[in-house]
Amino acid sequence: MSRGAALPRSVLLAYGALGLPLAFAALPIYVHVPKLYGDAFGMSLGLVGAVLLAVRLFDAVVDPVLGWWSDRLDRRRSMIAAALPLLALGMLGLFDPPPDRVGPVWLAASLTVVYLGFSLASINYYAWGAELSDSRHERTRITAAREGFALVGVITAAVVPAHLGANLAQGLAHMALAFLPILLLAVIATFLVTPSAPALRPERARMGQALRHALANRRFRWLLAIFAANGIAAAIPATLVLFFVADVLRLESRAGLFLGLYFISGVVALPLWVALARRHGKVAAWLVSMLIAMAVFVWAFFLGAGDLVPFVIICALSGAALGADLALPPSLLADAMDGDAREAASAKSGAYFGLWNFVTKLNLALAAGITLPLLSVLGYVPGATDGSGAASLSAVYALLPVALKVGAVVLLWRMRAQFA
Repeated sequence: MSRGAALPRSVLLAYGALGLPLAFAALPIYVHVPKLYGDAFGMSLGLVGAVLLAVRLFDAVVDPVLGWWSDRLDRRRSMIAAALPLLALGMLGLFDPPPDRVGPVWLAASLTVVYLGFSLASINYYAWGAELSDSRHERTRITAAREGFALVGVITAAVVPAHLGANLAQGLAHMALAFLPILLLAVIATFLVTPSAPALRPERARMGQALRHALANRRFRWLLAIFAANGIAAAIPATLVLFFVADVLRLESRAGLFLGLYFISGVVALPLWVALARRHGKVAAWLVSMLIAMAVFVWAFFLGAGDLVPFVIICALSGAALGADLALPPSLLADAMDGDAREAASAKSGAYFGLWNFVTKLNLALAAGITLPLLSVLGYVPGATDGSGAASLSAVYALLPVALKVGAVVLLWRMRAQFA
């Protein structure tokens, strides 16, 4: 099959399938872990935030090393032999811990295992997708297929815990067990049907050389900066949404509905963003999505107790914007790699995606490591629904992401010609 030809739908679906369990594992880490360990297990938010920040920073620093190492391995074998078993083991430890072991040390150790497995799997998985085609539009189809399955995984992880147990801790423990067969089925589907990436990696660069090579790419550097600003903006409300729903809206029983609607809207909107990107360009489509997200989060700041319908609309619109955030940046990354000769880019695609993962993890680390301690300083305590603490939660949840997205919009607009 020519690398510029349209990929069969069966290949797109098979490749995308592995995105489901990877996203299924990712969502509870940054949405449910703060609530689980800070509320159900009684750790202070400041301590939970500090552990999340420290382990995320370690994980982020390791990612470029894993990316370089991945370019020296068979992507498929390294995922099956090391990455996915580590991920499964870490999920069980994180969400079904022995009652007498729960504490910051167990949280840090479990997170480290999850992150190592997830990082090694996702770097190879993303690089595999980037190497499947030379066509810019096919790359958007590939990332859209992957992120479509990812959103299904996220929806499942968002909704399932509430129905698997009498409380959050019990539901998450059962979810961790359900993760194992989901992962196995996805691995079978993906690895049986998706072709191996072409063997275009004759060069085995040293780690420093491979990372410097990627960072010397000007388009890649600018894209990383834009992705970082926008990514932190998206990670903040994801980290705080359960607290916002419980203590500002006072609609904790509807949390599963809100999360499910948010991610379903992302799935539904994905084909629209792909079509818009093909017609008007990926940059224009991404800019539109950012402006939509900014508008709805300004609205969210003004919500209060019982505002069910407005928040349903906000979840639907911000979820639709999420579809663009998931599909378009990785496609722009693959385009940015075209600044290299194809053979050179393929030889170092793991380095590119290792750095990309580094920024992704840094976004999540900063979102949890800054906002949770900040809320503690501002007087917010989980369960408190009155006073300045709840007002501070609204401001950090809604307005801080808008400020960061303004920066991302300005950067993307200024550099739009680089990605044309």
